[in-house]
Amino acid sequence: NPSVMKKLQDELESVVGLGRMVCQSDLPRLVYLQAVVKETLRLHPAGPLLYRRSSAESCDLLGYKIPQNTLVLVNAWAIGRNPKSWEDAEVFKPERFIEKVGSEVDANEDQNIRCLGFGAGRRRCPGQQLGTLLVEFGLAQLLHCFNWRLSSD
Repeated sequence: NPSVMKKLQDELESVVGLGRMVCQSDLPRLVYLQAVVKETLRLHPAGPLLYRRSSAESCDLLGYKIPQNTLVLVNAWAIGRNPKSWEDAEVFKPERFIEKVGSEVDANEDQNIRCLGFGAGRRRCPGQQLGTLLVEFGLAQLLHCFNWRLSSD
């Protein structure tokens, strides 16, 4: 998405400048970058199907009877694209994670069941913070140093 890339590069130039490389300490101020990473994980979760264990006991889930010892899978890919949860669910729109212009990315979205890029709850990926940091830092470095465009072929 060329317009998103341009917005990210503008943010990097504004926050970091062109005279130095991106540092880890810059990341909290790169609000649009954080929103882009969240939006990417919404549409393309690292693990599209989440499962951990079988149900400990029988239960009723929204009218569905789940017997004890049933392996339960969560389709994170479908949840991230559910039009009942997301306006324009199929559109890549990082702005959905920013409350107002100039504000920070909504940190509470990490706990929201709609955002399952790293799972959720007690069984969420323990490497979420490190994984997010590495993706944000790597993407920031690449966009700060290089320009891309699709071939006209």
